[in-house]
Amino acid sequence: MLEFPLISVALAAASPNVVLIMADDLGWGEIGCQGQERIPTPAIDAAAREGMRLTHHWSGSPVCAPSRCVLLTGKHPGRAVVRNNWENGGWGPDEPEGQYPLPDEEVTLAEILKGRGYATCAIGKWGLGGPSTEGHPNKQGFDEWFGYLCQRKAHNYYPTHLWRNDQKVMLKGNDWFSAHQKIEAPLESESEYNERYLGETFAVDLMQDEAVSFISKQTEEKPFFLYYASPVPHVALQVPPDRLDAFPREWDESPYLGQKGYVPHHRPRAAYAAMIAGFDAEVAAILDALKDGGHDQNTIVIITSDNGPTWAGGVDHEFFDSNGPLRGLKGSVFEGGLRVPMIVRWPGHVPAGVEHDVASGFEDHLPTICEWIGATPPSDIDGISLSSTLTGGTVPDRTWLYRELGGQQALKSGKWKGVRRNLKKGDDAMMLFDLDADPGETTDVAQMHPEVVLRISGMMAEAHEPSEVFPLPMID
Repeated sequence: MLEFPLISVALAAASPNVVLIMADDLGWGEIGCQGQERIPTPAIDAAAREGMRLTHHWSGSPVCAPSRCVLLTGKHPGRAVVRNNWENGGWGPDEPEGQYPLPDEEVTLAEILKGRGYATCAIGKWGLGGPSTEGHPNKQGFDEWFGYLCQRKAHNYYPTHLWRNDQKVMLKGNDWFSAHQKIEAPLESESEYNERYLGETFAVDLMQDEAVSFISKQTEEKPFFLYYASPVPHVALQVPPDRLDAFPREWDESPYLGQKGYVPHHRPRAAYAAMIAGFDAEVAAILDALKDGGHDQNTIVIITSDNGPTWAGGVDHEFFDSNGPLRGLKGSVFEGGLRVPMIVRWPGHVPAGVEHDVASGFEDHLPTICEWIGATPPSDIDGISLSSTLTGGTVPDRTWLYRELGGQQALKSGKWKGVRRNLKKGDDAMMLFDLDADPGETTDVAQMHPEVVLRISGMMAEAHEPSEVFPLPMID
């Protein structure tokens, strides 16, 4: 971890606050302002009306941990340390917690802001290092931390414990049970589902309260950075039972039995809708806290998602049209796995009610925020500042955006996107899509444009650096 010289309190007080809200597996089409018709998201939609919506924004990766690494370090997955999910333990109650730890020498957005005099807080789901590792949030620039350190633990919204800094916080009325179960036939009653697959304390409610509490303690004398990484709507399908009543019973003709992982649920569509509506309520609570504390006008609010929607756990992405016109889901480098909601709200600076199709990604958050607060970003990042675009000015000159995961590569350059999907099978053939004419990636035009395939192949080679921990088959 690098140390940055603290600036004066007077200068710090003039800096904008930053609140970065990230959902988990929220699809591009699962919010009202992007076409969702079944699930109300009034707080998110209002933020979009009051700010700018980037309609072609890529998450850091199509899965959780590497996406968060890109967001916090400004390095794309061809150069970032964490490039895939990596587990430190198994699924039992006493297994070690955590994923591959972010190394101490990596410079995070939180470290930069802390060095500029900011109070820093992370709440929600971490996924970049377990207890007592160098990847722990408190060792990566966050003064305060509350939530799930381990992504596996976050598969259950009724866990036995969360973490406050380096201390376990035991949750009242929650006994351990596996977050992955399967039944052969429906249970006899709704109450039996609740007894088996819920607990007493819903973790998300505690996280929301923690965020509101953190904001309420802030003053105008010192700016603050809140990174709120909600675990919602990542499965399992779990939500307090009374929140299902907002959605029609007719939606669910049959229960989910656990066939695609996670726990069964008697009303899976209603549960998923209630989870997304719950995330909107989290956003509303944070925005209300900013207004109540007098921070509304001087706070940059960013709302996004770590990757596209899931196919697992009983989620019916077709019923909710979770990706609109896009192809692919979580885990895929097609647009549906990568393109996510992205809303930026900063009254008086970011124009209201605007949408923009600038090619952008998670690596751009760090340099953009650095420019807005007057900090110099690390010289080895891959992102570029979107400050001018987001304040109604020019679009930055960008040659390409790159992503990789396991045996997949994707690179977008202008209207062209190259995709490799089968490197693990020894196949490095590239599909090519014209995203202007074919946003749904339905037609591979590689044979029609061999010169473009060759050019993108060269860009991919330039973008990727070998990794011993996360090797790319056929390439490393």
